Amino acid sequence: MPFTGFAGSLNNLAMQFSSFVRLCSIPSLALILLLSVSCSKSSVETPVKPDTGDKPPTGGTTHSDIALWLTSPDKQIYFAKQSVALNFSSSSNYNPSIVVDTTQTFQSIDGFGFALTGGSASLINQLYSDTRDKLIRELFATDSTYIGVSYLRISIGASDLDAKVFSYDDLPSGQTDPDLKNFSIAPDLDNLVPILKAALAINPSLRILGSPWSAPVWMKTNQGSVGGSLKPEYYGTYANYFVKYIKAMESQGIRIDAITPQNEPLNPYNNPSMTMSATEQADFVKNYPGPAFATAGIQTKIILYDHNCDVTSYPLTILNDAAARKYADGSAFHLYAGDISALTVVHNAYPDKNLYFTEQWVGGPSNFQGDLKWHVKNLIVGATRNWSRNVLEWNLASDPNYYPHTQGGCSTCLGALTVGTNVLRNVSYYIIAHASKFVRSGSVRIQSTQISNLPNVAFKNPAGKKVLIVLNDGATSQSFNIQFNDMIATADLAPGAVGTYVW
Repeated sequence: MPFTGFAGSLNNLAMQFSSFVRLCSIPSLALILLLSVSCSKSSVETPVKPDTGDKPPTGGTTHSDIALWLTSPDKQIYFAKQSVALNFSSSSNYNPSIVVDTTQTFQSIDGFGFALTGGSASLINQLYSDTRDKLIRELFATDSTYIGVSYLRISIGASDLDAKVFSYDDLPSGQTDPDLKNFSIAPDLDNLVPILKAALAINPSLRILGSPWSAPVWMKTNQGSVGGSLKPEYYGTYANYFVKYIKAMESQGIRIDAITPQNEPLNPYNNPSMTMSATEQADFVKNYPGPAFATAGIQTKIILYDHNCDVTSYPLTILNDAAARKYADGSAFHLYAGDISALTVVHNAYPDKNLYFTEQWVGGPSNFQGDLKWHVKNLIVGATRNWSRNVLEWNLASDPNYYPHTQGGCSTCLGALTVGTNVLRNVSYYIIAHASKFVRSGSVRIQSTQISNLPNVAFKNPAGKKVLIVLNDGATSQSFNIQFNDMIATADLAPGAVGTYVW
């Protein structure tokens, strides 16, 4: 995730560390959104109930073959259902057509969601119980009123968006624990585990990805939380650390669907962080957690890399090793550097291996219009068109001053929610909602025509509904046709607007 507390400003960091360029291609970001609920224990509660627009249109019912959910860049409409008539007919016109074809299918979809950092969990868990429960239902419930988040990423140990650095086996300086006798997930039991349990109670099919920011410092070459690498003599111990973690979470009723061996293995500057070269990760995966998971009967997937799109050689190096490849489900990417098309490069080399998009921040203060446009174009549309099975935003919640974070961690990471006196829904909330509400786990991407200034992607969900997500990337309003089974429906989008069309 973006590192902002080391050696001056983020721009200076980007210049100093080319492998750690983060926001150079992302629009400037500004303005927290609307829809608030009281969460302070010293104030009056207001129910958490977003205006999702799932209400009868004012003035009577408008028949429409296609339901439209819209977000406007001027912040007048926030992912709201529109009372417009979008009906299929055999008429013709000169508008460009997005042809949706269910006979051409691509990858299955695991889901859309957020990173539930320890900091996010603590902020949500401090809410009044009624407010907290309504917010969790709003996020994870899959009925028509809510946004149906179906995928979360959590940190194995602390991320830099925890209040402090910790692992599950911290020891006094100079001590080691190769048998992991002191292993415990106790640091997660107060906040993270209760929020995960509450989310799973609402959506038992929720997928959870775990990623470590660092091994315990006594396993590392530099004995510190920032940078350093895993000592080879502790490869087996660290594999057992993963096994113990997965089993400990399972004992809490939490199934870890997948892990990555290391978050951002080419970034030594965050707190915590740890480097791991491609050859080191290949050696680690094929000789340690891969066999250890198999021996323990653990079905948790191992996903490689978990870093930027500019170094496709990293996952390809590991996949080129047949012994490592057999234990790898696929590769994960961020987009702080490189181009999203990198996912297709890896897919073409190993089409039997899956691809995932696991992190992208919004920096605060946000530019709602610019962030909405960039993230929908590059992630919701771009990542899935390039074979990703998921899209995750970083991160779920922060307070009005972008806390909690570690010393040296990201100090301007804007959550999808701002939890302070009120709970505010920010741009990431709406970016994910445009996909998560209708593109559930088990959906499949289907063919849709690519049109200049109208980036789009289409899916067929498990209920048989067709879902088309369209961004107007141009500077003027655009009329276009949605064509399905030789029939067309004509739609209009204002510049910068995002529409999810469902039929």
